[in-house]
Amino acid sequence: MNDSTSLYLSALRKINWQEPDKFSFLSEYAKGWLLEQGSLSRLLSANCQKLTVDLLHNRTVKAERLNKAEIALLSEESCLLRKVVLKGDDTPWVLGRTLIPKSSLSGQSFDLTQQGNIPLGLTVFSTENVERDALQVGVVETPDGYLLARRSRLWMNNKPMLVAELFLPLRRFIRRSAVRCLWQK
Repeated sequence: MNDSTSLYLSALRKINWQEPDKFSFLSEYAKGWLLEQGSLSRLLSANCQKLTVDLLHNRTVKAERLNKAEIALLSEESCLLRKVVLKGDDTPWVLGRTLIPKSSLSGQSFDLTQQGNIPLGLTVFSTENVERDALQVGVVETPDGYLLARRSRLWMNNKPMLVAELFLPLRRFIRRSAVRCLWQK
């Protein structure tokens, strides 16, 4: 894991999550990305030639490592913690952090512990019984500027997981001093 990834993971933990109706969106375009109800992976893949995943972490964490908000949205049990960077055309676009309670791993048609470099959204949204709720949004200041994020609980076959996504700055074709994001058009 490189320094910028560690910085972004730290930033993700510092976000003051807000309900969408209380959040000031930068634009309608940004609002569309943050409030997407379907698969963010599918939306990202529609905006690039090739979507790939860098798997950073895929291990079980004990319940004591969860914060109060995570326990309130899931349960107080050990979880699979999955951290990834989603890349569009080899450029990092989104940092994802997912908590899947152990009880949510059983009885699924997919072995989510073996997801590897496959975007989780593609797997989750390929099942018939999937819902999203508890959607929250936020913004965090980093050395690269203000970054947008969202967090929501996904239900796959009536079993929850908590997904947090930090939208990373895109620096293609721009000067070093400027940061532009696809989702801030």
